[in-house]
Amino acid sequence: MDTLETRELRYFVAVAEELHFGRAAERLGMAQPPLSRAIQQLERRLGVTLLDRDRRGVALTAAGEVLLREARAALDATTAAARRTRRAARSGERLVLATKAGASHELLRDLLDAYAAEPEAAEVEVLMCGIGEQARLLRDGRADVALVHRPFDDLSGFDTEDLLTEGQVAVLPAGHPYATRDSLSMAEAADVPGLPIARWPRLDGTYPPGPGPEVKDQAQMAQLVALGLALIVIPASAYAWLWAEHAAVPVSDAPAVTTTLAWPAHGRSLPLARLVGVATRL
Repeated sequence: MDTLETRELRYFVAVAEELHFGRAAERLGMAQPPLSRAIQQLERRLGVTLLDRDRRGVALTAAGEVLLREARAALDATTAAARRTRRAARSGERLVLATKAGASHELLRDLLDAYAAEPEAAEVEVLMCGIGEQARLLRDGRADVALVHRPFDDLSGFDTEDLLTEGQVAVLPAGHPYATRDSLSMAEAADVPGLPIARWPRLDGTYPPGPGPEVKDQAQMAQLVALGLALIVIPASAYAWLWAEHAAVPVSDAPAVTTTLAWPAHGRSLPLARLVGVATRL
């Protein structure tokens, strides 16, 4: 039998993420024995071993890793369906657009203005989020469409429309000697005495190694640079939010960044189609 219940998927995801039946049971608010039986029954129905169990603990098998990935996507899809259905009942035709705070400011403003001028334009709620959160908001239904950035954001499973490709700049304190430079290389930006490059989180939430401070949002970045504790390398369009205490210098060999409109591949609403059409014409 190939049909799986959402309850089974929730049970399995909890165990697979915790890799401990006791902690998973506590997280689910249930006793451990019925959780263990439920996972064993799931393995029998699928005819595969999902978890290796021994005295050292619990580990995912190759099949378990596949089911964890698929189960997360399936649970996100059911949650998204519920959220979008309730939103439609409350407010009719409305779009929620997720964007990283401070990113693509001018492009977003132009997009919203152009869309608002369209006949039968729906209301657009802008949902500001942190670094790398747009994909999660799309998958779980909290957003209908998002502005994301190649090559940094996760675009798997989405339809996309590329809007703008640009270079990057190094943002450093306005009084720094490098602030008057016409350009910097990535090697030079990574070797500025006393100004390590701030580190962004990767898609899995971990940070790459390095001496620079870990940053989670734009306010942290701005403050660290203004205090002379770090520099950052960001898309050139982010210049719009820089403070008087900041200076931006082009980085000649930094990877190009493309601002992209992304939405779930199954999205079929008319307001979404109109917004994509406007974005394509911008």
